[in-house]
Amino acid sequence: MPKTSRRSFMTAVAAASAAPLIAPAQTARAAPARAAGAAHASAVPLSAAGGGSAGFITLAANDPAAHSALSLGNLVAGPPAGDPERTEITHGGTTVAVLTKGARTVLVRGPERRFQETGRVFTDVFDRTNAEKWGSVPGGGSWTHVNGRDGSPSAPPGSDYGVTPAAAYLMISTTAPTTARHTTLVDDGITDFDARATARFDKAPSGATVSYALSFGYQNTKNHFRARLSFSPQDGGRLRLEKEAADQVSELGGPHSLGVAASAAAEPWHIRVVREGRVVRARAWQAGTAEPVAWQLWAEDAAFPKGRVGVRAAAGAGLAGLPVKLLVSEFTVVSAAPAVTHREWVRVLPAPYDGTWTSAVEERVRGWAGSTAPDALAHAAMFLKGVPPVTSARPGEDLGRPVLGAAGYSPLVNGVRDEGADFHEYSGVSWTFPPDNRVWTADPAFAGHLDCSGYVRMVYGRHMGVPMTYFGGPVTGEYLPRDSAAMARNSPGVRIAHAAAAPPPLTGLHIGDLLFFDAVKDADDKIDHVAIHLGVDEFGARRFLSSRKTPNGPTAADLGGASTIDGTGTYAETLRTIRRL
Repeated sequence: MPKTSRRSFMTAVAAASAAPLIAPAQTARAAPARAAGAAHASAVPLSAAGGGSAGFITLAANDPAAHSALSLGNLVAGPPAGDPERTEITHGGTTVAVLTKGARTVLVRGPERRFQETGRVFTDVFDRTNAEKWGSVPGGGSWTHVNGRDGSPSAPPGSDYGVTPAAAYLMISTTAPTTARHTTLVDDGITDFDARATARFDKAPSGATVSYALSFGYQNTKNHFRARLSFSPQDGGRLRLEKEAADQVSELGGPHSLGVAASAAAEPWHIRVVREGRVVRARAWQAGTAEPVAWQLWAEDAAFPKGRVGVRAAAGAGLAGLPVKLLVSEFTVVSAAPAVTHREWVRVLPAPYDGTWTSAVEERVRGWAGSTAPDALAHAAMFLKGVPPVTSARPGEDLGRPVLGAAGYSPLVNGVRDEGADFHEYSGVSWTFPPDNRVWTADPAFAGHLDCSGYVRMVYGRHMGVPMTYFGGPVTGEYLPRDSAAMARNSPGVRIAHAAAAPPPLTGLHIGDLLFFDAVKDADDKIDHVAIHLGVDEFGARRFLSSRKTPNGPTAADLGGASTIDGTGTYAETLRTIRRL
């Protein structure tokens, strides 16, 4: 497959509603970076991006694997080494399919696909009050702080961080070497992104410089990038692109003069940064004026390919009138998920495989060979933001109702997103469940939403045919339960791995397997999240799809925690169970 070039993911956001879910491979090269001041169009206004993103599955053009049903001769069935008990089907030494005894899902080799979610939006407008820190965002996500007083028991009294209605603040009360205040969104896996911060100081500087920066690729206070807007009595307002590595600062771009005096520091200013691979572009402009069309600064640097984003405030030695506050009124970031490319298609048998390779099973596998009909992963991608709705025309309880299309996690109620959106509530219909034909009605508030287990049930139950039961239903292992904890214990199929207090081994993991996490930091050690394994991404990490609160819906991106089970992120460290349906 010719490798698809890295395109502007924000441009894709704008085009998402018109784009097909499965598109032919692209061969056009990404546009080269332009010098500062060139007429380079905005990727797309963040205000226009809203909550949008798009999921794309790109198929290689003219892939011979799409026609493999024509070339399959004799198939050889044999047991591969290791547990669980499986049957590997090969042709000419190449694996065609893998079936697992006791499971319905079958891994079938087919045309190569590239999965990439082009963007998820996080926005904080600080419409809350917190006297000690920025804390948790009502819609999902949280901030953490470094340097200064943070309201913790071990810190001096008071706090240099807090939120008042409509603005968060970072307070500088000293110009000692640790004067810089840092606050970052708790998300270590942000790669490509488009971010904007809006902030002002509570007074104009006197005697020295004040600055605020949008930081990114943040590892810690001594290792990160930043687009820094400074105001000094001598030079007025200037924008710089900087890299701090091992406590040493180098200038990547600028300074770019904004043509304003230091007194403009007391007015709100926007800083916007777009990162695509190693290319970074930045611009700043005063609130209430038009966003510049041209990028004011750009640079190329491969350091810190992923990390947090946030805000930094600093003051120069000799600043008069301390303390000074930076007041942040809005922070928005749109991040892209690394691409996942492979040839595995997740198909589902009408009944669990009993371990015997029969002519009927062979006929079904041959029918799947080379097919590009939607599989479990294609259905899962149909609920990413930006995907248009699909209405069911098939007889059934959801006839005439949406069964595919962009989904949220749940609506905000008093600033909080709660669990509760099952697959039938997404469609806004009641549903009759086995084994006793119990009818569950839909809460109208959950229409268009799916929580984590509701998302899995929509994909594997509603669309792929795995039997489901209601909340609190029978736990016989015959039906897919309603909540993630019950799924981890009693789902149909096979448990691949489990560990009570640490991540289990990943040696038996297949694409399409269900991943179960104890992600909530509490004392009950209970499974509270479920995801679908998507495959290995371009950075070598095993990535998953799940519906979460911070990004408000299904995602493979990293807002609210890296969607991977490798490394030291929240989900990598809290994985407890793997199951194959």
